[in-house]
Amino acid sequence: MQATEFETKQLLNSLNTALVMIDRQLNITYVNHAGEALFETGSKQLSGHPLSECFMPESIDTSRLRAAFRRGEDFTENEVKLCFKDNRFVLADLTVTNLHIDDQPHLLFEVKKIDQQRKISRENLQHAQHYAARELVRGLAHEIKNPLGGIRGAAQLLEKELPEEHKEFTQMIIEQSDRLRNLVDRLLGPNSLPRLQWSNLHQALEKVRSLMNVDASNAITIIRDYDPSIPDIHIDQDMIQQAVLNIIRNSVQALTENRTPDPQITIVTRIERQMTIQGKRHPLVAKIKIVDNGPGIPAAIKDTLFYPMVSSKQNGSGLGLSIAQTLINHHGGKIDVDSHPGHTEFVLYLPIDRKEPTNE
Repeated sequence: MQATEFETKQLLNSLNTALVMIDRQLNITYVNHAGEALFETGSKQLSGHPLSECFMPESIDTSRLRAAFRRGEDFTENEVKLCFKDNRFVLADLTVTNLHIDDQPHLLFEVKKIDQQRKISRENLQHAQHYAARELVRGLAHEIKNPLGGIRGAAQLLEKELPEEHKEFTQMIIEQSDRLRNLVDRLLGPNSLPRLQWSNLHQALEKVRSLMNVDASNAITIIRDYDPSIPDIHIDQDMIQQAVLNIIRNSVQALTENRTPDPQITIVTRIERQMTIQGKRHPLVAKIKIVDNGPGIPAAIKDTLFYPMVSSKQNGSGLGLSIAQTLINHHGGKIDVDSHPGHTEFVLYLPIDRKEPTNE
């Protein structure tokens, strides 16, 4: 029994895979419902428009598409990063097939998003790596602190026996020992557990924004885009402020060192629903996005960005993001990052627990 055109459309629209068809001029001629969701617009707005209009320059290799028309060759690409004009990024597996519709050649794109699977896998790997790195650093830090205390104590005893003109050398030993001890303490990061209180998230963000605006040397515009419907959440305000401050300072350094024209940092808050963090499902999650228009994160450090002592800054210690990660982990949350030249986005996720009513 042959399916009618209506039944065929229903079948195609029921697929989770995005289907996009283009003609020889590389104009869009058809998208199914999943394709509309991919482009975040309707088929009427897409039909007849060049495929390249939807994407960032060089995101789509038009020469390869023309070659596929010319040779009649199909091809498949895995883990393709599709970069949309609205700064969205989608990771997908892509299959391109030659078809003839009404005796005219067309290319059919099958776009299967793999962001979620990759995201969960990457989150689990990052969590394991972060934990392993911190345990390694903690072990090394304690091994360093013990002899440092002995060196400092010996220098203090020796100082009492030396004439005045030689005491500058023991002072140098003591000062350098203290400097190393402070570095080790910073490497160990915050050890105290959060003192949780029901708080307005935006109060913490406003304190950070005010602090950054006080810095006269900072000519960076900070833009707010808050969702006032976010309820009070159970957080340690000081820890959240420190985590956000570390990320914003990181952005300020990148914008300043790169001399970005019209430098901007945008702080966005939103609600995310039904989200899994560290294997636990949360009905509601508060999302804090910190977006800058700087040079982007170098590819060489993207996978190790939250490791201690990893930094692309000239005078960076590489501890700010590692500490921020630890502080957010203390709240059962996580930090994601997405970056390309002109757009770097850190996203902090904090679970929103249900506030139990108190019996007055």
